[in-house]
Amino acid sequence: MITGSPMKPILILLTLALALVSQIHAAETLAPAKPNIIFILADDLGVGNVGCYGADNYKTPHIDALASGGIRYTRAYTAPLCGPSRTLIMTGRYAFRTGATNQDRVGQLKPSVETMLPKMLKPAGYVSSAVGKWNQLPLQPSDWGFDDYLRFIGSGVYWNKKAKGEPYVVNGEGKSLRDKEYMPDLLHQHVTDFITKHRDDPFFVYYSLSSVHGELQPTPDSAADSKDLMADNVAYMDKLVGKLVAELERLKLREKTLIVFMGDNGTGKGQADQATIGGRRLSGEKGSMLEGGALVPLIVNWPGVTPSGRVAPELVESSDFLQTFAELAGAKLPEDTWLDGRSFAPQLRGQKKSPRDWIFVQLARNWYVREPSWKLNQAGELFDMTDAPFAEKLIAADTKDTAAIAARQRLQAVLDQLNPSGGILDDGDGTGRHANKDKKKAKSK
Repeated sequence: MITGSPMKPILILLTLALALVSQIHAAETLAPAKPNIIFILADDLGVGNVGCYGADNYKTPHIDALASGGIRYTRAYTAPLCGPSRTLIMTGRYAFRTGATNQDRVGQLKPSVETMLPKMLKPAGYVSSAVGKWNQLPLQPSDWGFDDYLRFIGSGVYWNKKAKGEPYVVNGEGKSLRDKEYMPDLLHQHVTDFITKHRDDPFFVYYSLSSVHGELQPTPDSAADSKDLMADNVAYMDKLVGKLVAELERLKLREKTLIVFMGDNGTGKGQADQATIGGRRLSGEKGSMLEGGALVPLIVNWPGVTPSGRVAPELVESSDFLQTFAELAGAKLPEDTWLDGRSFAPQLRGQKKSPRDWIFVQLARNWYVREPSWKLNQAGELFDMTDAPFAEKLIAADTKDTAAIAARQRLQAVLDQLNPSGGILDDGDGTGRHANKDKKKAKSK
């Protein structure tokens, strides 16, 4: 005998279904499909300069807070010098494909050949700004798709040191840094003005800091008798990061904004001895093919999306940003162009699987492919990297160690597939810093 109404179970199921749809809609509202993206790129800042990486001599509480609320990568790599590094970030392509093998060759890039991040993001509805250093990259940021820009000339610009004022350019208009104006503060103000103006649009900001490239100068907060300008500059850079986060919160944009903080290469040579972790100096520094040249701090923070306080050992390299941002923004990737990056967007949503088994690093005619425990370079030298970033153990070519033999075979297979020597070869002086000066002299005669 049936005593209940036959409609009651149906009504219960319908109510549950409507509640589930409501929850899904609420989740989509909290995590926007197109996040704002602010990419903060510090100049010559290695892992030994950042507090949350264990730096002995530097305090970075605001950057550390981003790590506490997001993901801190411990195996993030880029090219060991700024020009090739920035090309990797912007194009997602290795140097033997773009020709950006040294600082001077970066200036030969052409918009008709290479596609940079802002141009890719624009059809997805993004408005973009480049603020800060644009030194080795050619033309103006607007030629590569940026809607807005402020760029200074050269590297390490802080206070005015020239009689006519330190030059910089704002959207095609030449300006001069006046006495008592501080370039890092000027950059910060431009960024905050831009995000305020475009608070209702999805935006991409490439925030390329002056800090902490030499020649280091006192900051507005430096004591008159300061003996450690590097520490002063790291602290002021950290302060500006904190001010930017506070501005995003004030504008109610924080939950809609993905912040990426990264170094463009390792610590500069003049500061590398002080960039210790646990009392140990890193192997190598800026411009070096040792670990400290390419290993950089990378912190990714998007409230409500990135897992809080995760320390990620997965391999990441700077070519990965173009594809990662494309996936997050719903942007179409450049057609008919070979891309070397791998999207790690799933990791930012809490999925831990890495898209990479190896990373590739190149400068001039030197390169290597790297796994978590092994590294093989262009000369066929294999290194045990289990004590990295402090030491790299060269393995004898005739070793009988089966793990080393297997690692050599795996990494050599990667190099054979990439074939860097079959791409655009470097014609510079071998350092990665300059073109071949002898060839320049011969042409001028």
